[in-house]
Amino acid sequence: MPVTTHATASPADLYRHSLRLLLDKDIPGWIGLWAEDGVMEFPFAPPGRPARLTGRDAIAAYMRHYPDHIDLHDFPEVRIHQTTEPDTIVVEMRGVGRIVESGDPYDMTYIAVVSVRDGRFTSYRDYWNPLAVQAPGLDFNRGDAR
Repeated sequence: MPVTTHATASPADLYRHSLRLLLDKDIPGWIGLWAEDGVMEFPFAPPGRPARLTGRDAIAAYMRHYPDHIDLHDFPEVRIHQTTEPDTIVVEMRGVGRIVESGDPYDMTYIAVVSVRDGRFTSYRDYWNPLAVQAPGLDFNRGDAR
């Protein structure tokens, strides 16, 4: 898969760009923003869900079918906070859309701690509500939305 780099982009600009790629359902483009050794963590992951994905390939495998499960329409609330570490940001955001399998509304708030090196994500800790994954159609471990 092609890997793009945004070495001169600030972490906040890179993050905003990543949201646009998710809205465009450009998962290969989104994966291209990751460092080869990037780590994505889900500290609140319930049993049976991945708590840590190590490496771009593992993140790609996890995200490959994202648009089959969630049809994102907008991120109406995004607040990005700079930390004392220039390459790390804290993001508060809300994503809205619909769950593909059921057609039900999707409305999730997130807090993420994101680190960037050389214009690529190296660490992304995603603090989301684990109760939301109990909704039908949100099992990312399955390759299809049925």
